[in-house]
Amino acid sequence: MLHLLDNIVWHALTGAQAHFAVGEGAARRYAPGFSPIIGFADNTNADLATIARYCKAGEQFYTDGWSGPVPTGWNLMVESTMDKMVWKGALPDEDDALSAVPLGPEHAQEALDLATLTRPGPFGLRTLELGDYFGIFEGARLIAMAGERMAAGPWREISGVCAHPDAQGRGYARRLMLKLLRRQMLRGESTFLHVVSTNLTARNLYIRMGFETYKVSQVRVITPISRSC
Repeated sequence: MLHLLDNIVWHALTGAQAHFAVGEGAARRYAPGFSPIIGFADNTNADLATIARYCKAGEQFYTDGWSGPVPTGWNLMVESTMDKMVWKGALPDEDDALSAVPLGPEHAQEALDLATLTRPGPFGLRTLELGDYFGIFEGARLIAMAGERMAAGPWREISGVCAHPDAQGRGYARRLMLKLLRRQMLRGESTFLHVVSTNLTARNLYIRMGFETYKVSQVRVITPISRSC
């Protein structure tokens, strides 16, 4: 089932997470309010003309695996690469000392604020609804979180991993990831994640934890110039 990772966004948005998606034909996006990501049935022929009617001018969207010409009506904001990494380690031990709180709708704004500050990847006010998210609080302040985003077949993504600058270096993000990994493995799921290839600190941490790179993929951030085509 590794092939699902080659176009994981499309498989998620037309499969297990289709109820979170909008679009038609050969293109889908997470609905407004969720993570701003677009997926295509064919990454060699991205159908931006079809999805444009579901996008507002100025919205910024992430794409995975598409590297073709940018059509009229869209601007290319960022172009880079990211590693798709899969878990190859053993079942993590239960961390009884971790004071992790399940994050729900009542934490949505706090989670978005932390993601906006730390930039772990595309995140929206409703992203917490895509899976299980856990956070660590210092008093009333959310200082670290991690959760689940894409799902397709046996694959479940760990995403939104971040810690407030005041709380970095305490190992919170790693411990939250291990908590999620344990839960996913006990459910019989296979874990993967994305990390920007130039983020060597995070990438090396994931390797030490037990992740391996499956492939390096093109990542772009694009924005529509007009509301629709």
